[in-house]
Amino acid sequence: MKKHFSISKWIAYLFLTVLSIIWVVPIIFGLTTSFRSQTEVVSDGFRLLPVHWVIENYIEILNNTSTAPIVRWLGNSLFIATTHTILVVFVISFTAYGYTRISYKYKDQIFFLLLGISMFPGIVNIIPSYKIVQMFGWVNTPAAMIIPGLAGMGNIFLVRQFMRGIPKEFDESARIDGAGEFAIYSKIMLPMIRPVLIVCGLFSFSASWNDFLWPVIVYNDVNKMPVTAGLLLLQDIYGNYRLIGQLMGSAFLAIIPTLLLFVFAQKYFVQSMNLNSGVKG
Repeated sequence: MKKHFSISKWIAYLFLTVLSIIWVVPIIFGLTTSFRSQTEVVSDGFRLLPVHWVIENYIEILNNTSTAPIVRWLGNSLFIATTHTILVVFVISFTAYGYTRISYKYKDQIFFLLLGISMFPGIVNIIPSYKIVQMFGWVNTPAAMIIPGLAGMGNIFLVRQFMRGIPKEFDESARIDGAGEFAIYSKIMLPMIRPVLIVCGLFSFSASWNDFLWPVIVYNDVNKMPVTAGLLLLQDIYGNYRLIGQLMGSAFLAIIPTLLLFVFAQKYFVQSMNLNSGVKG
């Protein structure tokens, strides 16, 4: 039995190693290509490491402030993702509190109805969502990216399940002391559900930053679009002239924030696998 377990473990390690290589090699190739000259890219084709390391591609990227202002795009994405994340944390925590701590008729039925509706693919709602955004005059504004998706049922479900593990004796003790619903929510619940809110916030920031299809639809102003929509424009600009090094450099600049987020918040991503209840007995 011990030998069988050892073989299974090594097979798992081997599979994960191969899978990691499949994922990592293209990223390394894209990064190193951004440090290759255009002549080397055209003449040598596929090469994992450059013969001569150059930074001209990044200089050209940062100097192009007219047709491809990537620094502005990064700033737009940072503002959108940060604002969206802050609002998401407030909305989902407040909504989950209502579903777990406030009693009203058909509460569970409404929750599971909304949860079921959220199971439909997002692409189904693209046209109605765009019509709503257009009606409110949000096209080419940050609101088009910030407001939709604030009350994601997946996040609400996570926080709701976490809150259900917190004994209601905390609420009752606070009410005896004269606390209202908002005081219970803000002073008791929020500190106790902090772990799950951090996880949901990280997921929301990453999803908002990496969203591609929606910003391409709601933005056509070069100076106002986020970096993901800008990358599509860069493909037309740099791709037509075969400026692969600059295209790879732009893509790498776009993933730096989420890469840093994962590096410094890795423990919270791991925690997301163990979020079962609010308070353990």
